[in-house]
Amino acid sequence: MRLLFVPVINLLLLIRTLLGLPLRLLGARHRPAYVRFRLSDDPAYRERPRARRLGLLGGQARPEPATVTSLESLREALALLAKDPAVKGILLEMEGLAVPPAKRDVLVKLLGDFRAAGKRVVAWAVSVDSAGYQVMCAADEVLLSPAGRLELVGYAAEALALGEGLERLGIQAHFFRRGEYKTMPELFTHPQASDIQRRTLESFLDERYGELVDNVARGRRRPPEQVKAWIDAGPYSAKRAAAEGLVDGLCDEVDLPARLGMKGAGDEDDGEGVESMAMYRARLPWPPVRWRSLRPKPRLAVVPLTGMIVPGKGGAGVGPEVAGSDSVVKALRAAGRERRAKAVVLYVASSGGSSVASEIILEAVQRVAKKKPVIAFVDRVAASGGYMAALGAREIWATPHAIVGSIGVFAGKFDTSGLLEKLGVHRTLITRGETAGIFSSSRGFTERERALMEAEVEETYQSFLEQVAKARGRTKEEIHALAEGRVYSGQRAHAVGLVDRTEGGFEEACARAMSLAQVQGPFDLQMFGGEDRRFSLLRLVLGGAWTGTYAFCPTAWRLEGFGSGERFE
Repeated sequence: MRLLFVPVINLLLLIRTLLGLPLRLLGARHRPAYVRFRLSDDPAYRERPRARRLGLLGGQARPEPATVTSLESLREALALLAKDPAVKGILLEMEGLAVPPAKRDVLVKLLGDFRAAGKRVVAWAVSVDSAGYQVMCAADEVLLSPAGRLELVGYAAEALALGEGLERLGIQAHFFRRGEYKTMPELFTHPQASDIQRRTLESFLDERYGELVDNVARGRRRPPEQVKAWIDAGPYSAKRAAAEGLVDGLCDEVDLPARLGMKGAGDEDDGEGVESMAMYRARLPWPPVRWRSLRPKPRLAVVPLTGMIVPGKGGAGVGPEVAGSDSVVKALRAAGRERRAKAVVLYVASSGGSSVASEIILEAVQRVAKKKPVIAFVDRVAASGGYMAALGAREIWATPHAIVGSIGVFAGKFDTSGLLEKLGVHRTLITRGETAGIFSSSRGFTERERALMEAEVEETYQSFLEQVAKARGRTKEEIHALAEGRVYSGQRAHAVGLVDRTEGGFEEACARAMSLAQVQGPFDLQMFGGEDRRFSLLRLVLGGAWTGTYAFCPTAWRLEGFGSGERFE
């Protein structure tokens, strides 16, 4: 059937191209010297049909024409523009960019390569934060709206402690943990953040702050001391930013074409302004055509593991995304069965969750890895149960500033009897069996139940160590020295052997997976799973079935939104 339909489709593409040639020849004389791109939200790595908003491959249903919907499309557009001698450069408009450091680095590299081809990059924004400003610093000229702002203030992370507040409400938190760095129970038991948690957060702040200073210093050609002084004096109004040399000038959006030396007022429809890539392509005499191939491209399966890991299919609610073990396992099985998918990339963006659900997903990853190569890729977080699931892959790739590790477990429940007494609510627990009330929130643990829970936590922790040791080719003792809940950045995790590579992003990880499958050349991505479910953390921790063993990383959770816009999904 493909042999029949592909020639027909290509013929129709050729006819459409030829029919539009006269109009494109007329418009070719008015091709813009600058092409406009709009960077906002979280562009996908690659496009996919019926894209939903997801950290890995998401997008908007009907984006504004100049909006960059994927890094792949931006790469292709810049490569085409770089070859056109009539194009002087691009105008990059920034609006609410919210990408992880890995995507930011890709954007910076793309702009650097475009400039190396002899083209000019002008970046403009109304308001921009520290993350977006680092991308703007990769441009030849940085502009702000006169009414705009530059929120260059560095980074902050808040450590929350609910212990005293819960006690006042009459709620007692009873938890057991394995690993002094496994600080999740401290959220409910401590009146304030511990020194360990403070030091952990500070280590990530130090890395991000140092990178911010380096990127701005390199882009603005100023010494690091000057950049630190800038950060300490922020935030800035547009006028202050221009006066301090943080930006090269102030310009209203309607005046941008004149600033770039062009005619017109910048309206896309008048043919004289700074136009979008779609309008530029429409004026090319011979625009690139995606001809259909008689032989279909090989596919790479992508399975996302995003959000809190829970048993079953997950559930609806208000809170962070969840990864139900049933749904993820189903997606992995489908990826393993798909004949055209020669390899699999497991995209991990999870702080963990249920240890049982995480182990179920790990086993599913291991089964797929026996059939075809599996690469685990992390650009945000793979901690605790998220890291456990990644162990089933042949290789683990993490970007330098991803959050990795947190090898440790905890278990516990809440005793709400004090709160109920204050409310005048009385519950009578009647049991048959010495430990039948272990899951009840009407009381705490008995000594017998406490001993059983501590033994279960220890058993689960030892199992976790064995899994890591086997996957990483180390002894349990070596992994224990790195574990007990310790959290690492991607570059530190690589240094201690918890990940295999930090040089390279999503595209490089995909290429590596296909090379392990001995497949060369272009390939398509096929998405499996990735349902957009939401979950209530409050409902989780106060639910009647809270008693259990969990592999969850509080550091990654508390760093959500770290850096004004960055999200660890």
